[in-house]
Amino acid sequence: MNLPNKITISRIFLIPVFLVVMLAPFDWGMVSILGATMPVTHLVGALIFIFASVTDWVDGYYARKLNLVTNLGKFLDPLADKLLVASALIVLVELQLAPSWIVIIIIFREFAVTGLRAILAEGGEVVAANMLGKIKTWAQIVAISALLLHNIFFEMISVPFDMIALWVAMFFTIWSGWDYFNKNKAVFKNSK
Repeated sequence: MNLPNKITISRIFLIPVFLVVMLAPFDWGMVSILGATMPVTHLVGALIFIFASVTDWVDGYYARKLNLVTNLGKFLDPLADKLLVASALIVLVELQLAPSWIVIIIIFREFAVTGLRAILAEGGEVVAANMLGKIKTWAQIVAISALLLHNIFFEMISVPFDMIALWVAMFFTIWSGWDYFNKNKAVFKNSK
């Protein structure tokens, strides 16, 4: 297994660590930073999530730089992203930091595209993420990070950046899903 794929797998292994920190009944107290007050567990969980998210850029960088792009990597990288994002969104709903209906829309799109990827893979085609999909992923990461950090930086000026970012993430999620299905609609016609 090459270095980029190992980095991708490390992202997957960070998900249970993130979940334990965020959902286990730890009481590490509260912290106030730049106008935002949050449980220390949320700060630690946010840092784990952000670190795991950065590995998405790192594995892609090394895959391209070292010419180590593989079909396994094309499959694992978006899967790791989806697992990380879905886990974090579900945690946000559990903690009542994000509206469930937006989370359902985002997760529905992720499952739908994953299903389409499986159909394409059955036909021997592995599709790497396109630029719109990458924008969607980073919009989701920014929104989730802002929500996990209780709108840090923006709370003191009363700007709901975290919720604005979530709406932007939902917009790009819907748009990229529509684009993905539109570009691959021939697959559905051929699979009947």
